[in-house]
Amino acid sequence: METQFTTTAKTEYALIDNQKIAYRKFGAGAPIIIANRFRGTLDTWDPLFLDLLAKNYTVITFDYPGIGYSEGTLPTDIKVVASQISKLADYLKIDKYNVMGWSYGGLVAQYATFLNLDRVLKTVVIGSNPMGKNAVEIEQAFMERALKPVNDFEDAVVIFYEPKSKESIAAAEASAKRIYAHADVSKIPSTQEIFDRYFAVVPQLNADADHFREAYATLKTPVLVISADHDISFAVENWFPLLKNAPTVQHIILPNSGHGMQFQYPELSTQYINTFLKN
Repeated sequence: METQFTTTAKTEYALIDNQKIAYRKFGAGAPIIIANRFRGTLDTWDPLFLDLLAKNYTVITFDYPGIGYSEGTLPTDIKVVASQISKLADYLKIDKYNVMGWSYGGLVAQYATFLNLDRVLKTVVIGSNPMGKNAVEIEQAFMERALKPVNDFEDAVVIFYEPKSKESIAAAEASAKRIYAHADVSKIPSTQEIFDRYFAVVPQLNADADHFREAYATLKTPVLVISADHDISFAVENWFPLLKNAPTVQHIILPNSGHGMQFQYPELSTQYINTFLKN
């Protein structure tokens, strides 16, 4: 399938908190607002993955304040980051919407859900973990690779895929070709100062002062979690203790994959997401 929506979508700007926040909106159907990963920008989504979603939904991607094409500074309070989703929806005059997030964005999506229970229809969390203290920590390999000023293809394989799988590496090559045929790499965050602002939310996540982890027990919003069997940053095992007491959460684990499993399996991932959002 050739990409048609993502690579031709115009970058537009919403004035939020007196800052220009960059977003792209394409496709047709119910809206799904998507939050990005650590160091991710509008350009670093796999066009095939987004285009497959856009066949059935209005896809809305955006850059956090101070990231990519957006003005401002990345907040160190994840609630403030999450508020960008509802504020963008307000700007676009969207009352109710689905949310999706990958990695850091998966945390943002969860906060956006719990803070807007009356507006979020369904939530998709990809390659992330629940808030609160998780037993399995980030692997050292992620920290060694992900914090480099510039990541090469070998870094990407270690961070986002399964280096032991030939199929995963082949998928990494195909996805990279799709992404970097159009991406402006100069927009990708590259300084320790910005990295520190991302990681500043960790104590807040661990403390979970709002008890959102516990609130999964009574949450009415349907949630789909998609994990990899070997995610070196957000281990799949960290969901297991919660799932026994989270009646609206569905959990899918994709094999021989890593942190970017939705780019390795774009068709399969979007099939699961489409089924979840429709039902």
